Amino acid sequence: MKKLILIIFLSLSVTNVRAQVAIGKSTITNGSVLLEFDNAVTNKKGIILSSVENLTNALASTPSANNGTFLFDRSDDTVKMYENNSWVNLSNSGSEAKITPNTSGETSQTQGAIIGAATSNAKGVLVLEATNKAMVLPWIQNPHINVKDPYPGMICYDTASRSLAVFDGSVWNYWK
Repeated sequence: MKKLILIIFLSLSVTNVRAQVAIGKSTITNGSVLLEFDNAVTNKKGIILSSVENLTNALASTPSANNGTFLFDRSDDTVKMYENNSWVNLSNSGSEAKITPNTSGETSQTQGAIIGAATSNAKGVLVLEATNKAMVLPWIQNPHINVKDPYPGMICYDTASRSLAVFDGSVWNYWK
């Protein structure tokens, strides 16, 4: 019986590779979203971007697969996005003082978790692949007030200013 339950669970897991995913909530409320977060008015949690020391190592070998990559660059303490085959700063130089380096025995991987496809040319911890769905960032009203202890590389959508908010380790930076 245990084997049967395990086989059913694994079968369902494999068939849901292309499914929509909800984080912090039990159901998807937007059919156009590949990855959806709990965006209740009381939410105070954003996404923490990967922090890297070498931008070149963060890039996939297929140049076009890098567009849309977000990260915290520890070489100059800025939040960056890869767009049109070059890095764009989304913040001023901040501080990486809160970042705790990962010292686990993990081996280097070229592929992280992929949602929306079985494979991807992109290189990342979390790769979203979809031609007709998007990711909606976590919504936080006034993150500079409501997030009491932000982490360098935190990213969210500020519902008050209606802008992208990124924390560089020192201050919040806003993009409309």
